[in-house]
Amino acid sequence: MTTSLTGRVALVTGAGQGMGVAHARRLADAGATVAVNDLRDTAELSELASSIGGSAVPGDVSDPAECVRISDAVVHTAGRLDVLVANHAYMTMAPLLDHDDADWWKVVDTNLGGTFFLIQAVLPHMRRRGEGRIVVITSEWGVTGWPEATAYAASKAGLISLVKTLGRELAPEGIIVNAVAPGVIDTPQLEVDAAAAGVDLATVHARYASAIPLGRIGTADEIAAAVELLADFEVAAVVGQAVSCNGGSTRTRV
Repeated sequence: MTTSLTGRVALVTGAGQGMGVAHARRLADAGATVAVNDLRDTAELSELASSIGGSAVPGDVSDPAECVRISDAVVHTAGRLDVLVANHAYMTMAPLLDHDDADWWKVVDTNLGGTFFLIQAVLPHMRRRGEGRIVVITSEWGVTGWPEATAYAASKAGLISLVKTLGRELAPEGIIVNAVAPGVIDTPQLEVDAAAAGVDLATVHARYASAIPLGRIGTADEIAAAVELLADFEVAAVVGQAVSCNGGSTRTRV
């Protein structure tokens, strides 16, 4: 157990499953008080909050008013808000001409719009303290694109630009913004890929692993370790970066 975040308060969105759970546990182990968010108030979300000594703040981050309510609730409960981990995501896949218009925009509005609204909501709280850390979970597909994932890839590419821009804009205030761009990670999200490809989950795992120099897909705990590093207040020189965590499948300059 580390103590790099002792005394800090963090909000992790999309914490109902997968990487969000790993991020929340990792930050709590590092000493932070962690509020966990997901779209709905589920038993799993409440159990996670209880197990790490934090709180559950469910709500739809694609709604700007909800983002304000969520961030204000964290401050009301914990007294401050130091770290935002914008991990929430919605994904569907379809060929471009077959993708339902409303669903395409739901992906973009959730992933890109939700992060925009969240950062707007947490900024006043961080500015009052004169410092903060924002870690955005983007994707390797935001760098490379991916067939039949136009909305998801576009939203994740938008997040990279958002992070690069806000990194420059907010660093003078001591609010450091970075991103983690995971490659293929062993989370329930891969079930979407399997369904789109019409194969079972084991086949999807094997296909992805064959293209990764490390020889395997990544784990949520590995991404959480990168999130903890970027949330550390002693790591201030890393600004506006998208850290690629993908086993060597791509090497980027973003």
